[in-house]
Amino acid sequence: MSVLLLALLGWVATTTLHWLFVDADWQVVSQNLPLYAFGSYPPHQRWRPFLWIALLIGLTLLTLLGPRRGWIRKALPLVWIAMVPCGVVLLAGGLGLLPIPSHAWGGLTLTLLLTACSGALALPLGILLALGRQTRLAVIQRSCSVYIDVMRAVPLIAVLFFGQLLIPLFLPMHLEVNRVLRAVLAFALFAAAYIAEDVRGGLQAIPRTQREAAAVLGLSPQQMIQLVVLPQALRTALPALTNQAVGLLQNTSLMAILGLVELLGISRSLLANPDFIGRYLEVYVWLAGVYWLVCTAMALLARHLEHQLSPTRSAISKR
Repeated sequence: MSVLLLALLGWVATTTLHWLFVDADWQVVSQNLPLYAFGSYPPHQRWRPFLWIALLIGLTLLTLLGPRRGWIRKALPLVWIAMVPCGVVLLAGGLGLLPIPSHAWGGLTLTLLLTACSGALALPLGILLALGRQTRLAVIQRSCSVYIDVMRAVPLIAVLFFGQLLIPLFLPMHLEVNRVLRAVLAFALFAAAYIAEDVRGGLQAIPRTQREAAAVLGLSPQQMIQLVVLPQALRTALPALTNQAVGLLQNTSLMAILGLVELLGISRSLLANPDFIGRYLEVYVWLAGVYWLVCTAMALLARHLEHQLSPTRSAISKR
């Protein structure tokens, strides 16, 4: 059985490599790399999304391979937080940059922006929902529970349709919210419900003795949550939160159904081009490779953060 299994794996690997390097026609990818990266962003302004992606790549390498101590390591969390508004300013314009409408954003840039902005909104909202579900105030506890249960029972595509098609109907005629912002809000509101349950699991995993020790030290309930309970809960929930972040990145592909040309939307438009008809396998293998690369980078960053926050490492570094 081992010999047969090895032979089967060898045949699959040989066939795959032969297709990748001999049979596949990668012109559909090589000729459209700028489109995959930036969508229909104006060519003379593409240095802006290119700069943001380059900053993300550089920051990822610095986090994973950079110094483990010193002021650079201490400044990394603030730099990561600043990447979200930096990306919005670079893409949208402002501060002396030419304004670019959101319908021109696309490709990998839009995928990363949707993920970053949605995650930045969903994480604090999910933490508040988790804390609200643990509170003794009946109104807040019941409201948070209802919101979480309803959001987890509704398919994501329904939330996205509501955000894209129904929200404008409830707004005044003179008020218009662009499609990217509507998508970010829909993703954030949906993901916050799942993040709240992950954080609640982390809160329940903390021993009662931690709260008792904090009370003995004279900490107020707010200080207890901020300094003792929440940091431990987030560290415990970090693997689950990583799964939510990866899922959020992958779920951005649903926006292709609603007209936003992120990675999947670019691929669908290219396959409709007569020059590339029938190149489905090359396009989707390329897409799978891009998503795998980004998701792997996110997983490595989360593993690195988990290692940095481990109690054993913290005790050793203090020594």
